[in-house]
Amino acid sequence: MAKNNFMARWNPAVLDQNRLFYAIWSTMLFLILIWGVFWINEVYALNLRRFGNHPGKWQDWSGLFTFPFLHGDLEHLWNNTATFFTLNGMLFYFYRSIALRVWALLFVSSGLGLWLFASGGNHIGASGLIYALAAFLFVSGVVRDSKLLLRISLVVAFLYGGMVWWMLPVDGHISWEGHLSGAISGLIIALLFRNSGPLPDLPIFGEDDPTEPIPEWWALAHPDHPDVLAMRKAEENSGNLSTHATSGDSPRVVYHIRKKDE
Repeated sequence: MAKNNFMARWNPAVLDQNRLFYAIWSTMLFLILIWGVFWINEVYALNLRRFGNHPGKWQDWSGLFTFPFLHGDLEHLWNNTATFFTLNGMLFYFYRSIALRVWALLFVSSGLGLWLFASGGNHIGASGLIYALAAFLFVSGVVRDSKLLLRISLVVAFLYGGMVWWMLPVDGHISWEGHLSGAISGLIIALLFRNSGPLPDLPIFGEDDPTEPIPEWWALAHPDHPDVLAMRKAEENSGNLSTHATSGDSPRVVYHIRKKDE
Protein backbone atom coordinates (compact mmCIF):
# COMPACT_ATOMS: atom_id res chain seq x y z
CA MET A 1 0.00 0.00 0.00
CA ALA A 2 1.29 3.45 -0.85
CA LYS A 3 2.28 5.86 1.90
CA ASN A 4 -0.01 8.87 2.19
CA ASN A 5 2.29 10.95 4.40
CA PHE A 6 5.12 12.95 2.92
CA MET A 7 5.94 15.39 5.71
CA ALA A 8 7.31 15.01 9.21
CA ARG A 9 4.89 12.98 11.32
CA TRP A 10 3.07 15.50 13.47
CA ASN A 11 0.24 14.24 15.63
CA PRO A 12 -2.88 15.83 14.11
CA ALA A 13 -4.87 15.08 17.26
CA VAL A 14 -2.87 17.74 19.10
CA LEU A 15 -3.84 21.13 17.69
CA ASP A 16 -1.20 23.84 17.44
CA GLN A 17 -3.24 26.06 19.75
CA ASN A 18 -3.20 23.30 22.38
CA ARG A 19 0.55 22.94 22.03
CA LEU A 20 0.96 26.68 22.42
CA PHE A 21 -1.24 26.77 25.52
CA TYR A 22 0.68 23.85 27.05
CA ALA A 23 4.04 25.50 26.33
CA ILE A 24 3.03 28.90 27.73
CA TRP A 25 1.28 27.46 30.78
CA SER A 26 4.22 25.26 31.80
CA THR A 27 6.69 28.08 31.22
CA MET A 28 4.71 30.72 33.12
CA LEU A 29 4.27 28.39 36.09
CA PHE A 30 8.02 28.30 36.69
CA LEU A 31 8.42 32.01 36.05
CA ILE A 32 5.66 32.86 38.55
CA LEU A 33 7.47 30.76 41.14
CA ILE A 34 10.88 32.39 40.69
CA TRP A 35 9.43 35.91 40.63
CA GLY A 36 7.28 35.14 43.64
CA VAL A 37 10.23 33.80 45.62
CA PHE A 38 12.30 36.85 44.68
CA TRP A 39 9.74 39.41 45.85
CA ILE A 40 8.79 37.49 49.00
CA ASN A 41 12.47 37.39 49.91
CA GLU A 42 12.88 41.10 49.19
CA VAL A 43 9.76 42.24 51.05
CA TYR A 44 10.20 40.11 54.15
CA ALA A 45 14.03 39.98 54.19
CA LEU A 46 14.09 36.21 54.62
CA ASN A 47 17.62 35.75 53.29
CA LEU A 48 16.49 32.81 51.15
CA ARG A 49 19.65 33.03 49.03
CA ARG A 50 21.45 31.02 51.70
CA PHE A 51 19.60 27.97 50.35
CA GLY A 52 21.62 27.95 47.15
CA ASN A 53 23.65 25.05 45.80
CA HIS A 54 26.68 24.42 48.05
CA PRO A 55 28.88 21.94 46.12
CA GLY A 56 30.17 19.01 48.14
CA LYS A 57 28.31 19.83 51.36
CA TRP A 58 26.05 16.98 52.42
CA GLN A 59 24.23 19.07 55.00
CA ASP A 60 23.10 21.47 52.24
CA TRP A 61 21.85 18.82 49.79
CA SER A 62 18.46 20.53 49.53
CA GLY A 63 20.14 23.32 47.60
CA LEU A 64 20.12 21.03 44.55
CA PHE A 65 16.39 21.68 44.28
CA THR A 66 16.10 25.24 45.57
CA PHE A 67 18.94 27.14 43.90
CA PRO A 68 17.20 27.65 40.48
CA PHE A 69 14.45 29.64 42.25
CA LEU A 70 16.87 32.11 43.86
CA HIS A 71 18.36 35.18 42.17
CA GLY A 72 20.74 37.89 43.25
CA ASP A 73 18.97 40.99 41.87
CA LEU A 74 16.38 42.14 39.35
CA GLU A 75 18.84 42.21 36.46
CA HIS A 76 19.86 38.61 37.16
CA LEU A 77 16.23 37.57 37.41
CA TRP A 78 15.13 39.39 34.26
CA ASN A 79 17.95 38.03 32.11
CA ASN A 80 17.08 34.48 33.13
CA THR A 81 13.37 35.12 32.64
CA ALA A 82 13.64 36.24 29.03
CA THR A 83 15.90 33.37 28.00
CA PHE A 84 13.99 30.73 29.94
CA PHE A 85 10.68 31.82 28.40
CA THR A 86 11.97 31.21 24.87
CA LEU A 87 13.85 27.96 25.46
CA ASN A 88 11.33 26.33 27.75
CA GLY A 89 8.51 27.30 25.42
CA MET A 90 10.24 25.61 22.50
CA LEU A 91 10.83 22.46 24.56
CA PHE A 92 7.20 22.09 25.58
CA TYR A 93 5.87 23.03 22.13
CA PHE A 94 8.06 20.93 19.84
CA TYR A 95 8.79 18.03 22.25
CA ARG A 96 5.36 17.91 23.86
CA SER A 97 5.21 14.15 24.53
CA ILE A 98 8.52 13.99 26.40
CA ALA A 99 8.91 17.59 27.58
CA LEU A 100 7.94 17.02 31.20
CA ARG A 101 10.30 14.05 31.64
CA VAL A 102 13.13 15.88 29.91
CA TRP A 103 12.57 19.02 31.98
CA ALA A 104 12.61 17.09 35.26
CA LEU A 105 15.82 15.30 34.31
CA LEU A 106 17.47 18.55 33.20
CA PHE A 107 16.44 20.22 36.46
CA VAL A 108 17.90 17.48 38.66
CA SER A 109 20.98 16.59 36.63
CA SER A 110 22.16 20.17 36.11
CA GLY A 111 22.02 20.81 39.87
CA LEU A 112 23.60 17.46 40.70
CA GLY A 113 26.46 18.03 38.28
CA LEU A 114 27.13 21.41 39.84
CA TRP A 115 27.06 19.94 43.36
CA LEU A 116 29.45 17.14 42.41
CA PHE A 117 32.06 18.97 40.36
CA ALA A 118 32.11 22.64 41.39
CA SER A 119 34.85 23.80 43.72
CA GLY A 120 32.66 25.48 46.30
CA GLY A 121 30.64 28.63 46.88
CA ASN A 122 26.92 29.34 47.01
CA HIS A 123 25.40 29.05 43.54
CA ILE A 124 21.98 30.54 42.79
CA GLY A 125 19.90 31.20 39.68
CA ALA A 126 18.14 29.33 36.89
CA SER A 127 20.98 29.78 34.41
CA GLY A 128 22.17 26.19 34.85
CA LEU A 129 18.73 24.96 33.82
CA ILE A 130 18.71 27.43 30.93
CA TYR A 131 22.02 26.08 29.63
CA ALA A 132 20.61 22.57 29.95
CA LEU A 133 17.56 23.55 27.88
CA ALA A 134 19.69 25.23 25.22
CA ALA A 135 22.03 22.25 24.93
CA PHE A 136 19.15 19.79 24.74
CA LEU A 137 17.32 21.71 22.00
CA PHE A 138 20.47 22.19 19.97
CA VAL A 139 21.85 18.65 20.21
CA SER A 140 18.46 16.96 19.88
CA GLY A 141 17.70 18.80 16.65
CA VAL A 142 21.09 17.81 15.22
CA VAL A 143 20.93 14.09 16.05
CA ARG A 144 17.31 13.55 14.94
CA ASP A 145 16.24 13.01 11.34
CA SER A 146 13.84 15.95 11.33
CA LYS A 147 14.21 19.15 9.35
CA LEU A 148 11.77 20.92 11.66
CA LEU A 149 13.80 20.17 14.79
CA LEU A 150 17.04 20.98 12.99
CA ARG A 151 15.62 24.44 12.35
CA ILE A 152 15.05 24.76 16.10
CA SER A 153 18.72 23.93 16.64
CA LEU A 154 19.71 26.71 14.24
CA VAL A 155 17.41 29.18 16.01
CA VAL A 156 18.98 28.28 19.37
CA ALA A 157 22.48 28.65 17.94
CA PHE A 158 21.60 32.01 16.36
CA LEU A 159 19.93 33.49 19.44
CA TYR A 160 22.06 32.02 22.21
CA GLY A 161 25.30 30.86 20.64
CA GLY A 162 27.18 33.51 22.58
CA MET A 163 26.29 31.79 25.85
CA VAL A 164 29.07 29.29 25.26
CA TRP A 165 31.65 31.80 26.51
CA TRP A 166 30.01 31.90 29.93
CA MET A 167 30.86 28.24 30.41
CA LEU A 168 34.45 29.41 30.93
CA PRO A 169 35.83 31.04 34.09
CA VAL A 170 35.83 34.55 32.65
CA ASP A 171 34.03 36.22 35.57
CA GLY A 172 34.43 35.26 39.22
CA HIS A 173 30.89 36.44 40.00
CA ILE A 174 29.26 34.10 37.48
CA SER A 175 28.74 30.39 38.14
CA TRP A 176 30.46 29.04 35.07
CA GLU A 177 30.45 25.57 36.67
CA GLY A 178 26.65 25.73 36.80
CA HIS A 179 26.51 26.72 33.14
CA LEU A 180 28.88 23.94 32.14
CA SER A 181 27.11 21.26 34.17
CA GLY A 182 23.78 22.35 32.67
CA ALA A 183 25.13 22.17 29.12
CA ILE A 184 26.60 18.71 29.70
CA SER A 185 23.30 17.54 31.20
CA GLY A 186 21.40 18.80 28.16
CA LEU A 187 23.79 17.07 25.77
CA ILE A 188 23.56 13.71 27.56
CA ILE A 189 19.78 13.77 27.87
CA ALA A 190 19.39 14.76 24.22
CA LEU A 191 21.34 11.66 23.24
CA LEU A 192 19.39 9.44 25.65
CA PHE A 193 16.06 10.65 24.26
CA ARG A 194 17.11 10.77 20.60
CA ASN A 195 14.66 7.97 19.71
CA SER A 196 11.79 9.26 21.85
CA GLY A 197 9.28 12.00 21.26
CA PRO A 198 8.96 13.62 17.81
CA LEU A 199 9.30 11.11 14.99
CA PRO A 200 11.72 11.54 12.08
CA ASP A 201 10.65 12.76 8.68
CA LEU A 202 9.04 10.23 6.39
CA PRO A 203 10.67 9.89 2.96
CA ILE A 204 8.99 11.22 -0.16
CA PHE A 205 7.16 8.36 -1.89
CA GLY A 206 9.46 6.32 -4.06
CA GLU A 207 12.60 7.65 -2.37
CA ASP A 208 13.45 4.29 -0.84
CA ASP A 209 11.70 2.11 -3.43
CA PRO A 210 11.36 3.44 -6.99
CA THR A 211 8.77 0.73 -7.77
CA GLU A 212 6.43 1.84 -4.99
CA PRO A 213 2.97 2.82 -6.31
CA ILE A 214 2.21 6.51 -6.54
CA PRO A 215 -0.13 7.60 -3.74
CA GLU A 216 -3.69 8.16 -4.90
CA TRP A 217 -3.85 11.65 -3.39
CA TRP A 218 -0.83 12.68 -5.47
CA ALA A 219 -2.16 11.07 -8.62
CA LEU A 220 -5.44 12.96 -8.30
CA ALA A 221 -3.59 16.24 -7.91
CA HIS A 222 -1.37 15.57 -10.97
CA PRO A 223 -3.56 13.66 -13.46
CA ASP A 224 -1.46 14.59 -16.51
CA HIS A 225 1.90 13.60 -15.08
CA PRO A 226 3.60 10.90 -17.23
CA ASP A 227 4.07 8.60 -14.26
CA VAL A 228 0.41 8.94 -13.33
CA LEU A 229 -0.68 8.23 -16.90
CA ALA A 230 1.54 5.15 -16.94
CA MET A 231 0.07 3.95 -13.67
CA ARG A 232 -3.48 4.50 -14.95
CA LYS A 233 -2.65 2.56 -18.09
CA ALA A 234 -1.38 -0.34 -16.02
CA GLU A 235 -4.50 -0.23 -13.85
CA GLU A 236 -6.68 -0.11 -16.94
CA ASN A 237 -5.01 -3.17 -18.35
CA SER A 238 -5.60 -4.97 -15.07
CA GLY A 239 -9.32 -4.12 -15.16
CA ASN A 240 -9.41 -1.53 -12.39
CA LEU A 241 -10.38 1.38 -14.67
CA SER A 242 -12.77 1.88 -17.58
CA THR A 243 -12.19 4.11 -20.58
CA HIS A 244 -14.11 5.41 -23.54
CA ALA A 245 -12.98 7.21 -26.65
CA THR A 246 -13.91 10.73 -27.58
CA SER A 247 -13.71 12.62 -30.84
CA GLY A 248 -10.26 13.96 -31.55
CA ASP A 249 -6.80 12.74 -32.21
CA SER A 250 -6.40 10.71 -28.99
CA PRO A 251 -8.70 8.92 -26.57
CA ARG A 252 -9.52 10.53 -23.21
CA VAL A 253 -9.17 8.36 -20.16
CA VAL A 254 -11.96 8.63 -17.59
CA TYR A 255 -10.85 7.72 -14.09
CA HIS A 256 -13.20 6.11 -11.62
CA ILE A 257 -12.25 5.83 -7.94
CA ARG A 258 -13.48 2.51 -6.66
CA LYS A 259 -14.10 1.69 -3.06
CA LYS A 260 -11.58 -0.76 -1.67
CA ASP A 261 -13.02 -4.27 -1.40
CA GLU A 262 -13.66 -5.41 2.16
